[in-house]
Amino acid sequence: MELWLLNRFSTVALTLLVVGGFVALAVLGSLLAYRRHPALATGEHNEMVGVVLGMFGAIYGIILAFVIVNLWTQLEGTMSVVATEATSASQIVRDARAFPPEHQAAVDAAVKGYVHSVVEVQWPLMREGRGDFSRTAEHVEAMYAALRGFEPQSQSEQVFYQEAVDSLNDVVAQRRSRIADSKLSLPPLLWLLVIGGALVILPLTFIYGIRNRRIRLLFVGSVAGLIGFSLLLVLVLDRPFAGDLCVSPQPFKQSELARFW
Repeated sequence: MELWLLNRFSTVALTLLVVGGFVALAVLGSLLAYRRHPALATGEHNEMVGVVLGMFGAIYGIILAFVIVNLWTQLEGTMSVVATEATSASQIVRDARAFPPEHQAAVDAAVKGYVHSVVEVQWPLMREGRGDFSRTAEHVEAMYAALRGFEPQSQSEQVFYQEAVDSLNDVVAQRRSRIADSKLSLPPLLWLLVIGGALVILPLTFIYGIRNRRIRLLFVGSVAGLIGFSLLLVLVLDRPFAGDLCVSPQPFKQSELARFW
């Protein structure tokens, strides 16, 4: 459901859906609560409700802050993994310039095949949370084969050859991290806590007595809007390769890799 929403709706549409939905639900709930129990407007239980609302709000706020910061850190980490992988692939191409033309061409062809498979084959799968190692395994082996097929002769070739091998090993390591990150998501228990907390706090705002109807609805709607925006952040940050706010494959089209496109 989460991936379906992220991949089919823009961030603006999700904002209207999530935030607008929470505000509408809160306003409707408040109107129904006061229609059924008009005495709520007297504010007889405001002191108790205020204490409970403040306590629950503080606990829920800490939980949301922890979740959002953790997800943002995870997104930044995934961006760094992708950038490092692309940089290492680009470095292989640079190092191969020290090889004889035929071996340089073989390395370039192998790297080109790899970056195209990452962007055109693997990336759509990662957007669906189905990152698959096998989709690029053939091209990884082709890069290793291209380097194994070259026997450096001069000191310069040996230095650049070793650098290319090290960069290829780094590409493989970052590839594993990238695919693993594509399958990450918030544990169901945390999702239950985040959504459950919202469903506990919202009804508490309904029973906080305010005689002025407009001010009451403004109060309820503001709390619902804040919760809705927080849940929206959790939703869009949870999957690093899905939605508008996601990791881009652009690093695989830049620097030395740009000429492969």
